[in-house]
Amino acid sequence: MPLVFRKARVFWPLIFVLVLSDCATKRWAETNLSERTPEPVIGEVIRWTLAYNDAGAMGLSFGSASRPLLILATLVVFVVLVRVYRDAAPRDARIGAATALVLGGAIGNLIDRVRWDRGVVDFIDVGIGDSRFWIFNVADVGVTVGAALLGWYLWNQEDPKQEPV
Repeated sequence: MPLVFRKARVFWPLIFVLVLSDCATKRWAETNLSERTPEPVIGEVIRWTLAYNDAGAMGLSFGSASRPLLILATLVVFVVLVRVYRDAAPRDARIGAATALVLGGAIGNLIDRVRWDRGVVDFIDVGIGDSRFWIFNVADVGVTVGAALLGWYLWNQEDPKQEPV
């Protein structure tokens, strides 16, 4: 019989590790990088570039209302994700992990939005030449991976209350 973890045994440590690593890497970036000055890590493909994003994902902006609206949107997402987590079967560690990644990332970015009006600290810069992805951070990775996993798990789940096989 395979070892099946309870969702809480995955959920809480993953949130803790993600928030802690996000805060630590953002602090490192602010201490060691100059704003908008790229520093190559793996050639020009991956570089560290300190940036502050006062908009939402992919530059979504609501002008001067961006900060309060994004804080409010994050709180709404918290409520929805906590509901998804609570509705999942107790041994569904997959849902526990996916919701922890999204929540941990959202908490990391929320900390930046609440602490100051400069926006979220971003520093991971990926691309080739002038074709670059948006600059992002560890929290963004958690949100993206967690949302993709959560969508996939929920899409392929027949009965949300059913124990995973």
